[in-house]
Amino acid sequence: MTTVVEEAKRLDPEIRSRADASEEGRRLDPEMAKLIRDAGLFGMCVPRRYGGGEATAREVVDTISTVARADGAAGWCVMIAATTGLLAGTLDERWAEEIYGADPRVVTGGVTAPLGRAERVDGGWQVTGRWPYGSGSQHSDWLVGGTLLPTEGDGRPDVHLMFFPADEVTIHTDTWRTSGLRGTGSHDISVDGAFVPDGRSVRLGSRPTADGALYAFSTFGLLSLGVASVSLGIARRALDELIDLAGAKTPTGSRRTLAKREVVQAQVGMAEATWRSAVDYVHAAVERAWEVGERGERISRDLRLDLRLAASNATRRSAEVVDQCWNVAGASAVYEDSVLQRCFRDVHVTTQHIMVAPPTFELAGRIQLGLIDDDPVL
Repeated sequence: MTTVVEEAKRLDPEIRSRADASEEGRRLDPEMAKLIRDAGLFGMCVPRRYGGGEATAREVVDTISTVARADGAAGWCVMIAATTGLLAGTLDERWAEEIYGADPRVVTGGVTAPLGRAERVDGGWQVTGRWPYGSGSQHSDWLVGGTLLPTEGDGRPDVHLMFFPADEVTIHTDTWRTSGLRGTGSHDISVDGAFVPDGRSVRLGSRPTADGALYAFSTFGLLSLGVASVSLGIARRALDELIDLAGAKTPTGSRRTLAKREVVQAQVGMAEATWRSAVDYVHAAVERAWEVGERGERISRDLRLDLRLAASNATRRSAEVVDQCWNVAGASAVYEDSVLQRCFRDVHVTTQHIMVAPPTFELAGRIQLGLIDDDPVL
């Protein structure tokens, strides 16, 4: 049986050949989405008991990176579906079986930001909200939306991820006009008075109902690793493209190709070292946390912080690598048919995601300086 990483490598030529169609359509190419769905990549974080792949965390990282190397938008959509699928390990078992168990090819997506509001009704909740950044919504069967639920006690509302059937969700298809990752189709999504039965939601921070090391990882932790994996894949593609270009391009006024220039050789070497060190940090942090999860223990604050730091670092370093490749390539990179210009645009969208934004480093600093003990976003 092939692994999800091997499946991602097998799909590489197909994904590359359809990247332009996704870019132009501002959504994942439907045929590409079908290929990825059939290969089991969207469901790789769903527990096996519901027909999912239940991959290792290392496989999740490497699969997303491999797909993003072929096309950043496709990698992003795999990341969104996979990390949403992780919720199957925390969802009420009845609803997990109904949503994920009925069809192993089911695709879930959505947005964790708590922009929805809910009112208590008989048997559940009536939810209204609009969420930007609904990546992959057009090929999803179910979509989640972060929603604030009123609570008693201290008065602070709980954040629940509410599950909606896709046909109950409005996709505002002219809201994703961006510089990069255009093919993700991250349009606004909304519901107006949608009924969500009791149990068809996941409270952020709740304990998993599924066993297995993968479900020891927090939603935010795996999401941040997913963003980093997309970034690493884009950076790897930029390096590949530069290496090919450097061997073929002779700059105007020169008799030597770019590859024969010492300064270019040094820049490529430094970019390669930057990329490899970022990958190694992510892998090391993931493996340390995985060992704890395999023992059935809770991943500690320090390990959760390490995962977030590794992810944020990888995203920043990936942008640096792409920028270096862009600068070395010169004017050749500015044309629309240059993959480098797409890598440049795409990676600078990944850096804007809140899970890998500069506040992560501030949080790490506060913890290391003893100003706070822990933080729920880890």
